[in-house]
Order: sequence, then C-alpha cells, then structure tokens
Amino acid sequence: MAPQYLDNREGWYDVAGTRVSLASIIYEYRDGASPEMIQEQYETLFLEQGQGAIAFYLAHPEESEQYLRRLQEKWEELRRSANPISPALQKRLEEGRKRMRARDAN
Repeated sequence: MAPQYLDNREGWYDVAGTRVSLASIIYEYRDGASPEMIQEQYETLFLEQGQGAIAFYLAHPEESEQYLRRLQEKWEELRRSANPISPALQKRLEEGRKRMRARDAN
C-alpha cells in the first residue's frame, strides 16, 4: 500500500494532491536539496508532502530504485519511438524563430 503522501497513477507515483512526481523529489534530494529547498521548487507542494515522499524513498530504497529504473526505461522507449522532425520542418521552425526575434527586436 502506498503511503498517504503518494498517488499511484497506473504505476507512476506523484505526490498526493499534486502533479509533482516522486522521481522529481528523489532526484532533488539526491542532489543535496533539503526538504525546504524542494518545497520551494514546487508551488503546489507542502513541506510535509515533500518530507513524506523523502521518507518513502528512504524507507523503501530498493523499491524506489526499481521505480527510477522503470521510469528511465520508459523515457528511453519513448525517445526511441519518437519520430524525428523532418529537415523541412526544422528549417520552417528556424525561419519562424528568426522572424519572431526580428519582430521582437523592433
């Protein structure tokens, strides 16, 4: 059973009541951010919720690592299956960006 601080949405975890992913909290925490610093990064997150997500991560290290690996595999799968932008579309986008920059400069 997932703790009250997490929602399991078809196998993907978010902090309950927010769209902040458990993975985001874990990565921030691993990078040295305190719960207070993490809470400041996400306006929908209460400190207690961030602490609850960190507590889950610390109490379930193996499950958390498996979850992060699964998430990474899903991103890799999506990246591999994505269709690259055609050169013609890339050119049109770049031309549009140039026009917008020129317009904004005036």
